[in-house]
Amino acid sequence: MNGFKTFLLMVALMALLMGAGFLIGGYQGVTIALLIGLAINFISYWFSDKIVLSMYRAHRVEINSHPQLYRTIEKLAQRAGLPMPAIYIIPQQQPNAFATGRNPQHAAVAVTTGIMETLSEQELSGVLGHELAHIKNRDILISTIAAAIAAAISYLGYMGLFGGGRHQRRDNAMFGLLLIILGPLAAMLVQMAISRTREYKADRDGAEICGNPEYLASGLGRISGIIKQVPMDANPATAHMFIVNPLRGGGLASLFSTHPPIEKRIEKLRSM
Repeated sequence: MNGFKTFLLMVALMALLMGAGFLIGGYQGVTIALLIGLAINFISYWFSDKIVLSMYRAHRVEINSHPQLYRTIEKLAQRAGLPMPAIYIIPQQQPNAFATGRNPQHAAVAVTTGIMETLSEQELSGVLGHELAHIKNRDILISTIAAAIAAAISYLGYMGLFGGGRHQRRDNAMFGLLLIILGPLAAMLVQMAISRTREYKADRDGAEICGNPEYLASGLGRISGIIKQVPMDANPATAHMFIVNPLRGGGLASLFSTHPPIEKRIEKLRSM
């Protein structure tokens, strides 16, 4: 099912780019947008994990440097029936984590230094179980495609604002301004559509992988309390990939949150 959704997102991205390309530059704009769309889809599929990990300056670790973390993930991966994923450390103090890659055979789990310093061993196993559940459920590729769509919409705004010649500049500026305003909203809606249900499922499956729903429930509660005080330099287009939304804010930011409320997630876990 996730494979079909991923295909639809790729098609939607192509249609969006080509439509905007036509409005901005006519048939020539369609051709350019088509090439951009193909490039985005190709790069998103084959190199998504490397792109996201490099954005956060994550570095890969092995058993020699982080034996406890490595053995914990190895044990959980065996319980989940998954190949051993690559392990990365993100140099950020906010406690958080995400999984990326295109399939279980090419997957990676990334954790911040803050989460290793903050959570207990049991709580960390719950968080890692959640991320391995995303890998097992094949959520990781569709998350990356959603991030590509969010980035593409934002890029279209700049195309509309700065593209075109002297006679098109005024219309393009108005069109670009509209996209800059609506782009983040559309991106959040796309992310929300694929995130809320899958987070509940990953919580449930992750609790089964780690062996105790309370491990993950306690970990989520501790992370959510710290995130309010510890900011993170996170790209909004990738916020939906983290176990807890790393961005703070109220109003529209909370209304269009890409994650279910932490309280609801904890409640569901403790009802298991």
